[in-house]
Amino acid sequence: MAETTSKVPVKTEKTPPSTLPAWRPFESLRREIDRLFEDFDGGFWRSPLRRSWLDMDPFHGARGALEALPAVDVTESDKAYEIVAELPGMDQDNIEVKLANGMVTIKGEKQDEKEEKKKDYYMRERSFGSFQRTFPVPEGVDMDKIDASFRKGVLTITLPKSAEAQKSEKKITVKAA
Repeated sequence: MAETTSKVPVKTEKTPPSTLPAWRPFESLRREIDRLFEDFDGGFWRSPLRRSWLDMDPFHGARGALEALPAVDVTESDKAYEIVAELPGMDQDNIEVKLANGMVTIKGEKQDEKEEKKKDYYMRERSFGSFQRTFPVPEGVDMDKIDASFRKGVLTITLPKSAEAQKSEKKITVKAA
């Protein structure tokens, strides 16, 4: 059985620096600490409305059900950098990859609706959410050859190194003193 790989277009945008999102290291740290405490105190007695003592976000309840960020691996080889994101259950049409101001941004949105009608009952569930991850593009990447592909719920973005960047690495031998 032949497996198919579909290409995801990479859009290049030039945006003014003033529209870039602000870097908020403490907000990221707070989310990580919240996640750590949620792992310890989860269980049947936990109220879905309870908030962490570190949570100072006034819009906490307004977030989507699938806000969690996807797992991402970033690797480097001799010829390229590779960003691999796990996006299970998503379609290629709901994924967007952009290149702007030296940053690669992955955006996605997932909507799921289930409806079941039986003689005794009617069930309807809806869940939705979106995510966005941004990665800086390292120096020495050939911007015109960046490629993205999506197969079986895995997005792979390849950032090939330029010829100069591939040659610039030199191995230095370590001598005994």
